[in-house]
Amino acid sequence: MEPVIIVLIILVVLVFIALIKTIQVIPQASAAIVERFGRYTRTLNAGLNIVVPFIDTIRNRIDLREQVVPFPPQPVITQDNLVVNIDTVIYYQVTDARAATYEVASYIQAIEQLTVTTLRNIIGGMDLERTLTSREEINAALRGVLDEATGKWGIRVNRVELKAIEPPTSIQDSMEKQMRADRDKRAAILQAEGVRQSEILRAEGEKQSQILRAEGEAKAAALRAEGEAQAVRTVFEAIHAGDPDQKLLSYQYLQMLPKIAEGDANKLWIVPSEIGDALKGLSGAMGNFGGIGGGSGGNGGTPGAAVPAQERREKPSID
Repeated sequence: MEPVIIVLIILVVLVFIALIKTIQVIPQASAAIVERFGRYTRTLNAGLNIVVPFIDTIRNRIDLREQVVPFPPQPVITQDNLVVNIDTVIYYQVTDARAATYEVASYIQAIEQLTVTTLRNIIGGMDLERTLTSREEINAALRGVLDEATGKWGIRVNRVELKAIEPPTSIQDSMEKQMRADRDKRAAILQAEGVRQSEILRAEGEKQSQILRAEGEAKAAALRAEGEAQAVRTVFEAIHAGDPDQKLLSYQYLQMLPKIAEGDANKLWIVPSEIGDALKGLSGAMGNFGGIGGGSGGNGGTPGAAVPAQERREKPSID
């Protein structure tokens, strides 16, 4: 009975192993390559799959999700013979598990080498300045070449990114000095522009101030002239309304004489010819007043007695 039990145990173990090899569970977003006697048979998709034990074998399990692979810095020579180190990152996805297994031995290594050679071809046609400022152009060109080359490998390149572009140390120092000089230049230009705008605004303000001042002075002069004209008109109307005689005018002449003679610089002043007539009228008026007051005096003169004496003083006789 013991050999029979041993044989049964062996059969049970073999059946259990066969069941394990028969049932294959493939996770989501994965695929498995099945070979029968070393030849490709089919591709197992996600879920529960049945294979023939000890005849069908699982060659490779492939992740169908998008993968991210960073590549180490690669030295690349630009068109102006400068060596730059470029870091790249590739985003790819396996679309055909069979092609990725049988068309290329190691698609990761193949993508890396293809990326390096394509970068050298692209950067070799650009100078350093264009290389530093044309990342999008380099990414698009690199992605186009990689996508075309990896299509037959069952791989789709979704994105290619340049992580860093590092020029030589001497070039970095020169670029920093140039950037510093450009910043200083822009600062000087902005400062000069600010001074210029300030001067323009100050000049505009002074101009407006002078214009307003001139307008105010003009209005003030006009108002003063109008006031003086109104005063002269009022005086003129008052004089004509009062109907002054020669005596009043003569008296006004005598009142104005001291004002005419005022001032230390007035060494010589001219008496108008009309002053004689004014003095005559004033003398006549004073004589009349004297005649009235001295009618009973000792002189016993007439009211007109003072006039001949005045005429004799102003017009002496000629022998």
